[in-house]
Amino acid sequence: MMKMKINFDKLYLKYNKRKYVHPDPLEFLYNYRNIRDREIAGFIASSLAYGRVARILKSVSSILDKMGSSPYSFIRNSTSSSLGKTCCGFRHRFAGDENLTALLTGLKQVLEEYGSLHACFLKGVCKKDETVLNGLEFFTGKIISGCCGKPGHLIPLVTNGSACKRLNLYLRWMVRKDDVDPGGWDKIPPSMLIIPLDVHMHRISRLIEFTDRKQADMRTALEITSCFRKLAPEDPVKYDFALTRFGIRSDMSIDDFSKSIR
Repeated sequence: MMKMKINFDKLYLKYNKRKYVHPDPLEFLYNYRNIRDREIAGFIASSLAYGRVARILKSVSSILDKMGSSPYSFIRNSTSSSLGKTCCGFRHRFAGDENLTALLTGLKQVLEEYGSLHACFLKGVCKKDETVLNGLEFFTGKIISGCCGKPGHLIPLVTNGSACKRLNLYLRWMVRKDDVDPGGWDKIPPSMLIIPLDVHMHRISRLIEFTDRKQADMRTALEITSCFRKLAPEDPVKYDFALTRFGIRSDMSIDDFSKSIR
């Protein structure tokens, strides 16, 4: 385990840099210094983070561009009707304008009730919680209950046992703060985070024998997270960005990863 940590620390120091971010929807968050704007932009970007990366970037850009310099102010000052007009014609794979409209109206309701997404999330977290699961369930439940319409799969349900990769990715962006993750949600300790389990991390985790499960669900995500917690107790998703560059970037393959840890 110590040898693995040494190798992973080397990968972190080498690849956990902003020059390796593109292409990644995370890059949109760097445009917002105000945390209230960043958390909105981040939620939209993470909700659309599925499919081909070029399409993801195009879809996220198309909606954030319409919100101007302050997504927070845009949503707070919009009505359900005007949000529907903003989303008119939007399409990202399985999600249509009605799904995005529902998501934005849900965010608007949360902002009106709690003032920020961070404040809402914190309401669902207890001191005894070891992970963010309870917070996620409360948070998504509040957003969905405020939606005018159905957001569809743009907001996954924690109760269904899904790995909730996009939600955990969002939390990594918002909770961690280093050269890559901009942070801002400083009342949630990184130790509570769960690995954002996508196909790349699942493949890597099976390769390094952090799991032998074939189903990429929440149970698997928690199993993998517990292994990473042995390497970095206070920050179990520390290596997520660096490791998932292998397979995401065209110039970094899984074969390169295998060679790097030998």
